Amino acid sequence: MTKSQAASKPVLLNRVPVTENDVTLGENMQQLAQLRWMAVLGQLLTILITHYGFGVELPLQQMLSVLAGLVLFNGLSLLSLSFRRPVYTWELFFALLVDMGTLTYQLYLSGGVTNPFVFLYILQVGLAAVLLASRWAWTLLVVAIGCFLWLAIAGQPLALPQDHYLGLSSVYVQGMLICFVLNAVLLLIFIHRITRSRRERDARLAELRQRAAEEEHIVRMGLLASGAAHELGTPLATIAVILGDWRYMPAFTSDPDLYQEIQEMQAQVQRCKSIVSDILLSAGETRGESSEETTVCEFLDNLVLEWKASRPVKHLNFDNHFGEDLDIASDSVLKQTLTNLLDNALEASPEWVGLEAAREGDTLRLVVRDRGPGFSPEMLERLGRPYQSTKRRAGGGVGLFLVVNVARTLGGDLRARNNPEGGAEVILSLPLTALELQES
Repeated sequence: MTKSQAASKPVLLNRVPVTENDVTLGENMQQLAQLRWMAVLGQLLTILITHYGFGVELPLQQMLSVLAGLVLFNGLSLLSLSFRRPVYTWELFFALLVDMGTLTYQLYLSGGVTNPFVFLYILQVGLAAVLLASRWAWTLLVVAIGCFLWLAIAGQPLALPQDHYLGLSSVYVQGMLICFVLNAVLLLIFIHRITRSRRERDARLAELRQRAAEEEHIVRMGLLASGAAHELGTPLATIAVILGDWRYMPAFTSDPDLYQEIQEMQAQVQRCKSIVSDILLSAGETRGESSEETTVCEFLDNLVLEWKASRPVKHLNFDNHFGEDLDIASDSVLKQTLTNLLDNALEASPEWVGLEAAREGDTLRLVVRDRGPGFSPEMLERLGRPYQSTKRRAGGGVGLFLVVNVARTLGGDLRARNNPEGGAEVILSLPLTALELQES
């Protein structure tokens, strides 16, 4: 390994994997904490309105102390979530148990089962059914029943007039109405948020499954490519020897046209051998170990010169707006990625191909343009999927598929669109941090 190769070897960062279940439980705990703030505010308003508005004597000091304890617990829960550590099911169960215990003690201090807000137990059990597995939810239901029975035995009824026949003018009926609205609103808000979180989780899982399938496909393609490269080595070498002999035969040297065609054939065979060597090198060494030290502008200039010399392109318009040059690690994978985009543009537009390089913050933005027929809507929707191509031939679409996955591996992305004036453009964005030289 050369000195430049050693300097360009990337430094890998270890990250602790977080499961999708950990993320979902953390989001549920976050939602529960937000709901608890709403419950604290609701309890505070209810206590004050009942005591001062309706004139019902309540042990304010004790009830407000319980509320302060709930505020402290919720603050500690949010502090714990800020460390982004894994959240376990028992923690969610314990949080709901604390909420139920707080509600039970507040009801004990304010009338027991005669308090119309006793129906908030239904909210607690409903949240358990949404957030927890079956056995945890049933356990919380049993606890709720036990709390209700204890309140029925130990609770002291409120000194409220028996005026249920007054309808909405009854204090008790008004309390039941507030309890009903509170239950309904909180359940609606919370279940809507949980449903949205689950939809987002399902979308992430679908994306991960699709990515895993694509990566498996890339592995199979890599194995086939490296095997084919080994098999092609011998016949290419044989053809190169034969062409070398023909080059000095009088029958060919006497004919300028034939001699020129032999030279062209030799150049193409040499190009095939170079491609085979790159495939074998990429299959045998990781990125960074086969890299060379270069700069962004030097890498692009060399790639453009090499590509123009080996392709029948009539006009390549290269605009480099990168600005101040930057040292990067160049390898065959990065080179092949951009080459694939230029080859696709050339097939769509043999007369003209455009390449633009620019720097946007910490991102290298490469735009490949053509004046061809553009992409179909179906192609744009399924851009980068294997075998999605407008070329209508077996094996088409592999180039863009590989480009998308290389960009994704480097932390970038690939986008495509049709231009209003005709033709299409493909935008490849790569973070410069993934290309910069890093000391090992």
